[in-house]
Amino acid sequence: MAKIERIEAREVLDSRGNPTVMAEVIVAGNIRAGAMVPSGASTGKYEAHELRDGDPKRYSGKGVTQAVEHVITEIQAALIDKDTANQDKLDRTLISLDGTPTKERLGANAILAVSLAAARAEALAQGLPLYLYLQQLFPKREPTLPVPQMNLINGGKHATNNLAIQEFHVVPVGAANFKEALRMGVEIHAALKKILIEAGLAVGLGDEGGYDGGAAPALDESEEAFAYMTRAIEEAGYVPGVDAFLGIDAAASEFLVEEGRYHIDGSVLTAKDLGWRYKTWNERHPLISIEDPFGDDAWDEWRGFTSYNAKGVQIVGDDLYATNPQRIQQGITHKAANAVLIKPNQVGTLTETLKAILLAQEAGHRVIISHRSGETADTFIADLAVAVGAGQIKTGAPARSDRTAKYNRLLKIEESIEGAYAKPFRELLSQNQPARV
Repeated sequence: MAKIERIEAREVLDSRGNPTVMAEVIVAGNIRAGAMVPSGASTGKYEAHELRDGDPKRYSGKGVTQAVEHVITEIQAALIDKDTANQDKLDRTLISLDGTPTKERLGANAILAVSLAAARAEALAQGLPLYLYLQQLFPKREPTLPVPQMNLINGGKHATNNLAIQEFHVVPVGAANFKEALRMGVEIHAALKKILIEAGLAVGLGDEGGYDGGAAPALDESEEAFAYMTRAIEEAGYVPGVDAFLGIDAAASEFLVEEGRYHIDGSVLTAKDLGWRYKTWNERHPLISIEDPFGDDAWDEWRGFTSYNAKGVQIVGDDLYATNPQRIQQGITHKAANAVLIKPNQVGTLTETLKAILLAQEAGHRVIISHRSGETADTFIADLAVAVGAGQIKTGAPARSDRTAKYNRLLKIEESIEGAYAKPFRELLSQNQPARV
């Protein structure tokens, strides 16, 4: 039994150069394991609370020294001599210690860092790869290498261009295995860079490694982004809609101007008109996944759109759900979506993350394990995606070490298992048909 002997923590930097929390859990036998917590730029209002110092003299108020202090004082005192083999009990202790619904007292960033580090420490103590240990905490699933949803063009809060849509993805679902999918994505990414340069557009990288296109002439219209990405698939030697599909994270809450009205591509659209816009994109382009198409409280808009499109398009709740089991259950009841994005830092502990995944899967929803725009080199979500049989992962473009670290970890895992690739996503493709509203 691995007993916690000490917990350390420090302020480190994420991929945007902002502070975040790193915690290390040291257990008997001098086994040490750490975890770093990412941070989002586009955050849903139902997410657990990320504790920042607010001191304008340090990191423009974004310091996390208070969260770090909470780890090495209160959290360490509460967990000394606790057994890391009981993740559920450990996480319940952390939740109770904080005592607030959104973990605002201690900070979800402090709590999650310890929760994930404890799981890593137990995996090391058992001599297991992390994904195999995580499988012990979850109802057995077939090991599944996930389809990467690669963010190749950034917009919204992740870029300096005029695109309202936050992310444009390529989804190489036609590959035989993860290794080939990654290669496809890299080749399409490279082809897209060449196309953008030829068009006189900037190829600086946005927060998640996708091209920004923010310098004049800038990317202004969603249709431009779709056209460039479809062409990139072709120029890389693949067939759009067969080898690779497209996806978007609309992040519609970010361009919601008032209830039921959205500002996109230079126009203000009603929810119904926005639904028709998605329909048009789906008919013109191999668009298979639409994340956060409406505001995060627009239940009727979600339900109406999903009722027509659930068989043919993956409709993903992110801001709508915030990895919160109660929100996910509400969405299941409303039939608001058919897929759930999972971000551990939205809810704050590993146990709650696993509960959210299980709830979604038991309702027949697809699951996408996701990074954040402010990432670290931590690869926990790669192991998590395999362990729970998610079938999909969203961790950015194949650029920047904070993104490629996850892809490289999945390559390593693939050498060790003979898991299926893309099975949950291919089930969706077998039902694919043009979107309707």
